[in-house]
Amino acid sequence: MSTPVDDTDGTDLLAGMFARAPVIFAALSGPDHLLEGANEAFFQAVGVGRGAELLGRPVAQAVPELVHQGLLELLDATYRDGEPFVEQGAPVLLGPAGRARQRYFDFSFEPRRDRAGRVRGVAFLAVDVTRPRAARRLAAEQQVLLEQIARDAPLSEVLDGMCRAIEKLSPKVLSSVLLLDETGARLVHGAAPSLPGFFNEAVDGSEIGPREGSCGTAAYRREMVVVSDIAVDPLWADYRDLARRAGLAACWSYPITAGTGELLGTFAMYYRTPRALNEDDLDLSIVFTRTAALAIERHRTEQARRRAHESEQALSSDLAFLLDSSTAVSEEAHYPQNMQRMARIAVPALGPVCVIDVLEEGRIRRVAVGVAPELPRRAGELLAAETPARSGASLVGRVLATGASEVSRTAPSGPWQDLGLRITGQACFPLTARGHTFGTLTLVATEEQPLDARAIALAEELARIAAAGAETTRQYDQRARLAHDLQAGLLLAALPVVPGAQLAASYRPAGEGLEIGGDFYDVFPLPGDWWGLSIGDVCGRGAYAATTTALVRNTVRAVAPLLPTPGAVAQAVNEALLGREDNGESFVTMIYAELRRTREGIAVSMVRAGHPPPVVRRADGVVVSPSPAGQLLGVSADPELLLDSFTLAGGDSLVLVTDGILEARDPAGNFFAEERLAAAVRSTTGISDVHRILDAVTGAVDAFTGGVTDDDQAVLALVAD
Repeated sequence: MSTPVDDTDGTDLLAGMFARAPVIFAALSGPDHLLEGANEAFFQAVGVGRGAELLGRPVAQAVPELVHQGLLELLDATYRDGEPFVEQGAPVLLGPAGRARQRYFDFSFEPRRDRAGRVRGVAFLAVDVTRPRAARRLAAEQQVLLEQIARDAPLSEVLDGMCRAIEKLSPKVLSSVLLLDETGARLVHGAAPSLPGFFNEAVDGSEIGPREGSCGTAAYRREMVVVSDIAVDPLWADYRDLARRAGLAACWSYPITAGTGELLGTFAMYYRTPRALNEDDLDLSIVFTRTAALAIERHRTEQARRRAHESEQALSSDLAFLLDSSTAVSEEAHYPQNMQRMARIAVPALGPVCVIDVLEEGRIRRVAVGVAPELPRRAGELLAAETPARSGASLVGRVLATGASEVSRTAPSGPWQDLGLRITGQACFPLTARGHTFGTLTLVATEEQPLDARAIALAEELARIAAAGAETTRQYDQRARLAHDLQAGLLLAALPVVPGAQLAASYRPAGEGLEIGGDFYDVFPLPGDWWGLSIGDVCGRGAYAATTTALVRNTVRAVAPLLPTPGAVAQAVNEALLGREDNGESFVTMIYAELRRTREGIAVSMVRAGHPPPVVRRADGVVVSPSPAGQLLGVSADPELLLDSFTLAGGDSLVLVTDGILEARDPAGNFFAEERLAAAVRSTTGISDVHRILDAVTGAVDAFTGGVTDDDQAVLALVAD
């Protein structure tokens, strides 16, 4: 409850009580509310001097702006009724028209009474709550912004909301935020919801400097810049016309900095009329500049985290791509098929088209083309038919000459123009192995899929993988061809025609045939209508085995016409092996037989030196192994060699194999062995075609092993007519 003021002791006493208090006090008397006295706070609040001429005058004359705001009616009611009146947070306009300031007050009107209790006037007491009220509103707006920042709202949304909050708290303000760009030399648009669009576009990307308006200069100086009148301030010389078009007359700007002192951007307040800096707006700028700094730092942190995550994902994806590429190339063991696979891998990951060219015998040959699935088939055919020039004017030619990658911003000519692509450039990467550039990998850039730094780095790594794969497989193929050619030189190009018999042979090298095996067979004529026949297996593989095979084969052919028996021929081979000067181990298993046509069929005289036994299938299906075992050659000077003689009648067949047949394994590790060989030969009963007999044997082995050849396999088959 408010207590009426007992004013019988005089106004001066009451005024003295409130002279230095922050409370606004004025003593009014009579029904006209004459100003009898007031403290300094009253005169500061109403904005007029404390001249004695105001005392004794009606308050309506001292503070005329109160007349139309209803305060006189309240004073009249208090004076008339003798009841106090209390109001909180009341808005009041103070000051002359055009310069009026709105303030907020908690105030009370207390009746002043004489000793008889009669109302003789009104005591006016008030507290200016404008700043506390603004602080509460400011705190509420800032809380909203902090909640947006906490939930990772987009930076543009936070900054836009901040500007709108400022303009709501200070209605005459137009606010903006500019952000420092990645170069650190320019300011780019952040938020300015109330500034004209053309103005925002014009200052977007403006430079930082000593005379770049309020914002550019504040960023340059790292301190607040106040421009009270844009029309005359030299800092706005280059932007004055722009400001005039936008209706802007004053601006002060505050740099936004991180906790580390790093510049983040600027915050600015604009006004439609020239004006000096005021305390209220300065408070706003300080608070919201800190809020903007928090939002920008949070945004940058989130961007850095997102970029790191994207970079990690991109790196993982790139590694997986390169690993898949390397695996795909290594799985294809032949050249240029692996290059064709590489070109297909590059598309569409690195571009819509990839071609690989290699230098062979002085000319460039296109060995692989990869095109995106959506391109017509004709596109690949056009590119495959192109022959790039080797001259320095050719991109491929230059890369072949320099061994360095080259990126061109011009589209290639020729069939590339017929692909229906909007090509903007091309990149060519060298295929280099052991310091020698032997080919190139070329990609094109399009408007839809440009060749950025990441794609170029991947393409260079892909080219290295392709080069290594090509070099490996080219060497592999060369070795395989060499081994094949050498092996062919140790075998018969074609079997001769033996009177009264059909002959067929099969030879399959182990694995890919990269090494020369020691298996061999041979059939050759002898004097007196006899024929020599041999099959054998030299211990080991490679060059030494090849020389041993050649020694055995040539020795047999040289001595057989001169020696009387197959045993003597085998003994001569044994002596040749033991007499080698290289002291290498030359163990050999061999069957040597001499054949002659007779009335009964084909007469056979045979010795077996440690070799798998032959299989004879009689016409009636009986299967036997007639030749007794003997010692292998190249071990002792006098090996035991037993001669066996038999005749193959019409329809009988003879099958000779090397140990690669008998020792072929199934997936469980079991040997094919002599029993399965005999069964395969027996299954040909009634068949007189030697090739069908040969196929029955090799087919049985393949079915047993699943087609895997772990050792050289030779088969020689003969059928008596």
